[in-house]
Amino acid sequence: MTRVPVFSADPARIDRARVHHWLSEQSYWARGRTREVQDAAIDGSRAYGVYDDASGEQLAFARVVTDTVTFAWLCDVFVDEAARGRGIGKLLVEGVVADLEPLGLRRITLSTADAHGLYAQFGFAPLPTPERWMTRGT
Repeated sequence: MTRVPVFSADPARIDRARVHHWLSEQSYWARGRTREVQDAAIDGSRAYGVYDDASGEQLAFARVVTDTVTFAWLCDVFVDEAARGRGIGKLLVEGVVADLEPLGLRRITLSTADAHGLYAQFGFAPLPTPERWMTRGT
C-alpha cells in the first residue's frame, strides 16, 4: 500500500512536542526555543502540517503570522529529516499558499538560508527593494 502525505490547516492536529523538538533542536533559526514560547507562537499563528495518511504521524510543519488582511510572514517551515526528498516541503508550501490565497494578501514574506528553489516555485522572489526593509533583533 502506498502511503500518501496529506496537508492539513487544522491546528488541532499539530504534534506540538514533535514540532518543538524539530525547531528547538534541529533548526538553524530556533535552536533552544522553549516549549512555552513555541506553543505561544503556534497559538498566535496559523499552523499547518503534513501527515502520513496511514499512521497520522506529522512529517512537516509551518506557521504563518498574519493580520489576515494585508500581510503574512511564513516561518518555522520544517520537514522531518526522514521525510525529505519526497515532495513533502512542496506539498506544505503549496497548501499554505492555497490557504492564504482567498485572503487577498498584498504581501507574503519569508526568510530562508537554503530553500530558495522551493519557494520560487510558488512565486517567492528576493526583495525588489531590500534597502527599504529593516529589522530589529536577530
